[in-house]
Amino acid sequence: MSHAMIPFAEGEANLDWLELCDAFDHGHALPKAEIADTFLYRGKDTLLNRAAWIDGLGLAVKCATVFPGNPADGEAMVNGAVNLFDDADGTLAAIIDFHLVTKWKTAGDSLHAARRLARPESENILIVGAGTVGRSLWQAYRSAWPDAKFTVWNRTRANAEAMREDCPGISVTDDLEAAVRAADIVTSATMSTEPVIQGAWLRPGQHIDLIGAYRPDMRETDDTALTRARIFVDSRATTLDHIGELKIPLSQGVIQPEAILADYYQPDQFARLSDQDITLFKNGGGAHLDLMTSRYILDAWQAGQAET
Repeated sequence: MSHAMIPFAEGEANLDWLELCDAFDHGHALPKAEIADTFLYRGKDTLLNRAAWIDGLGLAVKCATVFPGNPADGEAMVNGAVNLFDDADGTLAAIIDFHLVTKWKTAGDSLHAARRLARPESENILIVGAGTVGRSLWQAYRSAWPDAKFTVWNRTRANAEAMREDCPGISVTDDLEAAVRAADIVTSATMSTEPVIQGAWLRPGQHIDLIGAYRPDMRETDDTALTRARIFVDSRATTLDHIGELKIPLSQGVIQPEAILADYYQPDQFARLSDQDITLFKNGGGAHLDLMTSRYILDAWQAGQAET
């Protein structure tokens, strides 16, 4: 049986952000994913090798290389490959464009959490970081908050101005503190190792969505933010021991493990309790989410093929 080869544009033509959120619900209702991650480092360069198996959904292996020096040479910082295997017989079902899976998995993960944790009436959404992920977040959040006002802050203003060209209607700000204070939702995708978002700036009712930190030495918020917020993660298994955002404050006793209130496998606890809550979500990704996203992409692509 031949497998599908799904390139970026052809695959994306069939996708919908809210349908992806439904696919995440379906995936987390199945038996808990078995996942295995390996991280290899060379200086600032990283190899993430991520595998997942969900009984009833299938298997996926995703290899990602993260080379922060690449953009200076005009190359993508992140590259790799995604292989999707059939659950019943283990045959290769699809090879899907790596950047397509990563885009929809990453931004969809944040949107999935925000639809549960952010106030539905949120009006002001701040994107911190004007990179590729920042643009994806603008697309994803607009699907659930189509009338919201979007603002972007970036350490280098020129990059924020370039993002404004790609994202019609978005505003650019130089004052991060004022923008955070004014936002209902703050979604952050930076490469920072030092906190850029200060807990002292937060106010009741906000939702903070943290994407950027993926290494043990990386953080986007400070200890104050964590102690003021109700904390959620997509998966305890892929965040608590791997990502500095939580690994560092946990190891220092700033927060205790029970401060992480729920992940996606605990849907009843994964919720805002009041309009006064500050909710904080750490998007850690994980191969199980790549698997759910890849299966959704293949299903949507096959449905599109059937219509033509």
